[in-house]
Amino acid sequence: MLPTLNRKVTSCSRTTLLRNRRTYLLVRTLRQDPSKSLIAARYGRHKSLIPSRNIGFIKIIARATKLPAYIGGTMAAGGTYVAYKVEQASTYTQDKISAIKDFADGVFDRTGDFFKSMSTGGENGSSGGGGGGGGENDTATALGATAAAVGLSADEDTDEETAAEDEDEAETLIEEDDDDDDDLESQEETHDHMLNLTRQMIEIRNLLASIDHDGIQLPSIVVIGSQSSGKSSVLESIVGQEFLPKGSNMVTRRPIELTLVNTPESASNVAELPALRMSNITDFSQLQKLLYDLNMAVPEQECISKDPIQVTIRSPTVPDLSLVDLPGYIQVEAADQPTELKRKIRELCFKYLEAPNVILAISAADVDLANSAALRASRLADPRGERTIGVITKLDLVSPETARKILTNKKYPLKLGYVGVITKAPPAKESGGLFSRSKVTGYQAFVAQQNFEHNYLKDNKADFYGTTVGTKNLKKKLMKVLEKTMATSLRPTHLAIQQEMEETAYKFKVEFNDRQLTPEMYLANNIDMLKLGTKDLSHDFSRAELKALLKNAIDQKVLDLLAERYWNKPFDLNSAAAEPNLRELTQTIHDGDLYWHKKLDLSSGSLTKLGVGRLSTNLITNALLTEVDNLVDNTQLRNHPMARQAVKDAAKAVLSNKYYSTADQVENSIKPYKYEIELEDRDWQISKENAANLLKEELRQCEEVYQDLKSQVGGRKLSQVVTYLEKLKQQKSQDVDLTSNETLGFSPTLIQRGKEAIFLRDRMSTLKMRYSFVKNSKKCRTKENKYQCPEIFLDAVASKIVSTSILFLNVELLSDFYYNFPRELDMKFFNNLSKDDIEKFAKEDPKIKKHIELQERKDLLENAMSKIESVLAIQRSQSKQSSKEVEAMEGEKSLFKW
Repeated sequence: MLPTLNRKVTSCSRTTLLRNRRTYLLVRTLRQDPSKSLIAARYGRHKSLIPSRNIGFIKIIARATKLPAYIGGTMAAGGTYVAYKVEQASTYTQDKISAIKDFADGVFDRTGDFFKSMSTGGENGSSGGGGGGGGENDTATALGATAAAVGLSADEDTDEETAAEDEDEAETLIEEDDDDDDDLESQEETHDHMLNLTRQMIEIRNLLASIDHDGIQLPSIVVIGSQSSGKSSVLESIVGQEFLPKGSNMVTRRPIELTLVNTPESASNVAELPALRMSNITDFSQLQKLLYDLNMAVPEQECISKDPIQVTIRSPTVPDLSLVDLPGYIQVEAADQPTELKRKIRELCFKYLEAPNVILAISAADVDLANSAALRASRLADPRGERTIGVITKLDLVSPETARKILTNKKYPLKLGYVGVITKAPPAKESGGLFSRSKVTGYQAFVAQQNFEHNYLKDNKADFYGTTVGTKNLKKKLMKVLEKTMATSLRPTHLAIQQEMEETAYKFKVEFNDRQLTPEMYLANNIDMLKLGTKDLSHDFSRAELKALLKNAIDQKVLDLLAERYWNKPFDLNSAAAEPNLRELTQTIHDGDLYWHKKLDLSSGSLTKLGVGRLSTNLITNALLTEVDNLVDNTQLRNHPMARQAVKDAAKAVLSNKYYSTADQVENSIKPYKYEIELEDRDWQISKENAANLLKEELRQCEEVYQDLKSQVGGRKLSQVVTYLEKLKQQKSQDVDLTSNETLGFSPTLIQRGKEAIFLRDRMSTLKMRYSFVKNSKKCRTKENKYQCPEIFLDAVASKIVSTSILFLNVELLSDFYYNFPRELDMKFFNNLSKDDIEKFAKEDPKIKKHIELQERKDLLENAMSKIESVLAIQRSQSKQSSKEVEAMEGEKSLFKW
């Protein structure tokens, strides 16, 4: 038997050996898990090992539910026995090996003949399993008979299924058979680890999208074509949704960077626009409108923008791809388009067509390839055609023979070849149907397109034999090409990222000493400094400071009352002085002299009725807001107008909560002083010093204002005006019109300045007299002479009001502010601000912006480096595993030859 086996193995072609190898793997898997059917065991776990031409055979077997179970059992048992014997051949003697090889020879010969008859098609496929034999070849005979019976059953059911599918063509997507004719090597390239490689590389590409560096560029598939070539329809057929903007004029004015992510666990298609912070878009008509608006936002005079629109689509039906849709090439500019539009489009497209990007050149079948703008552009960027895939659309508009000539890749050869597709279903000819394809949109349009393409290619299968056609095959080709390109770009990208990371890390160390800083950290540090400053303020802005602040405000009110009731003597030419002279206060005042008693009581009552509660609360509130502004100036928040306003709003919010209640409490606390004020000698002495100081300060200010007035008018001129006014007052002339006095040449303005000078002179005289009396007179030493010393008494009343007010202000307002203000800051900045707001806030400071962006760049590069190193590790392990599998296969081949 050995010579016979050797002759047969030698005469077998490479294809037959591969088919026998696959059949062996099928049977081997079944032996390892007998609970599974042959189809489920191999198709479910090792789909990539099954030749595409045998997948059709597997599907036929899956439909043969009417066959007796014993046929399947016989096939499985025979296959298991063969696999077991082959696998254990190395442990048996030479005689056992010869017997097993003789037995396996018959099985694999019949299996190979059967697969060969199935691949060639025709009527022989339904009867290719015949053959008899007995003994050890019964299992192989059963396998052939099973396939034959299944083929007949499949033929009987084909017409019924086709009719049912045709009825629901507008609603149900036809499931296509996988008729690809790929060899074992290309199928192994679609293993899960390769698909995972593509996904991880796309993730790394998205990570590096924000890095502006020419040396780091991961490949994408760039789609180019003229405006009428069907470019957008090809992309939509890959996605399975209508989402790209459409219009009569040029609507694609910005590049659209499209990332497709396969998510098997997802129940629907979801789109997101990362740059606009928009996610979970399930309505693709809304996405289409958004993309239309973003494109039309480009001014007509520019018409083209280099700023890309980033779109991510996650779906269980899309492959993992990275695509770029570019504006379509035009032949002639329209009247409303700029003359340099063609040049702008070429420059933009050429930037994206550079290596390592893969070029997807879209051309219509009804246009001569010699006039294809996409092929001309791809030739400039890729002269050897190594990165270009040609896509021929509108196959149904030309004859199948013409389409075949284009797809055979002979006239304009490309290394990656051509793929023919039909991107739109023609309108239905009959008008009475439920669906009119001319009105179908969205997913139903995709279904109609896919079904029409399937039926057209099926009807012309013979004409397109040996070419790559169909959207499904286009997706597969794009996946494989992108996988190979990604794998080729792994090491150059790794080196570029490593170099960039080292440069960034060095720059970060030199400029910022490796100090970590994030927007959140920056904000938290400044808020902590503000809180610490608030704590210090609670100690510095104590009761003494509050008292001094409020006392100063009340002292001004006291001076106003004294001036109104005691000091003011308005200069009036037409009236004589009717009030008693203030010098009488220096004399002894009797108890029956009610004039001065009443004047002091009215002044004291006016002081207690000023609305001290509202006045003091408002004063302290404004003082606190000023102190908060000073605290902000001591932090980096001073460079952030938004943050400064937010801090001020937080302080106002806390203070406003207690404003009215505090004002009422203070007002109630000072009510007793409206009726009776008890003073001690110590209080009187303190007020005596305060009153003397107030009078002295007021006198100084009056002298300063008088000197300024004198310097403005001139001493001589002012003296003349004052003398003139005094003479007029003495003469009490009522017939003199001061506004039209031309004899002396005094203007109305000069006359007014003269009146002010007389007022200030009299005020200074009064203040000097009162200051001397309060400071030196024995009568002002005791509180019993309060009517003669109103300045001291009113100051004492003011001191009492201030002390009482501060007590309630400290308890009601300040304590609450120091407790709640830090909490309000946390609410304003950490609870109400989003992450984007915090980042915007931090980057308002140019230095902080540079620090954060450099650190983000460093972190991003480190993350990308980690991911790409893990991908390289997986690739190395898979490469070792593949080498072992190849060695094992070579060993088995040598065993067969032996």
